[in-house]
Parts: sequence; structure tokens; C-alpha cells
Amino acid sequence: MRIVMLMKWEGITPTQYDELRNDVHWEGNMPQGAVFHVAAFGNNAIHVTDIWESADEMNNFIQNRLMPAVVKKGITNKPEVETFPVHAIFIPALQRTS
Repeated sequence: MRIVMLMKWEGITPTQYDELRNDVHWEGNMPQGAVFHVAAFGNNAIHVTDIWESADEMNNFIQNRLMPAVVKKGITNKPEVETFPVHAIFIPALQRTS
């Protein structure tokens, strides 16, 4: 079952995020089960919305790829994370280009 993951991670900067993107290389070596990712910054935090094919695939990516890079960077604070089953997905821009 697809899930949406909402994350707020205080203290993470755009520079740290970009370094993690480079270290984990999730755009070039896409994680199994990843459907959608968007990141934004505001109020001294990163805000991430992901859609995953399953919670197991999301957790596998977090445990085996993301968190080892986070630890290596010396980031010690933890994010606030919520997950919910996806009810519907609609991305108008994709509809216009197909």
C-alpha cells in the first residue's frame, strides 16, 4: 500500500541537505519503492513530503542508506515523521505533458 511520509527536521540547512543528496545519491541510484519527493525549507527546518510504494521500502531506504550518511555527517537531532496511507495522487503538470 502506498504511503505518504511528512517530515519536519529542525536545524537541517539547505547545504546539509545537498550534501546528503550527493552522499546518498538517491537521484542517480533511485531507492526501490520511491514514488515522489519534495523538500522545502522554512522556520529553521527542512520539510519533506515523500510518497512510497510501501512503508517497508521507505524504512529500508532510511535505515540502510539515509541514516548512515546522516550519522557520518554528525547530525544528531531527529526529525518529526508522520506516515499515512495514500488515498489519491494527482499531479496536474504530469497530466498536461502526457
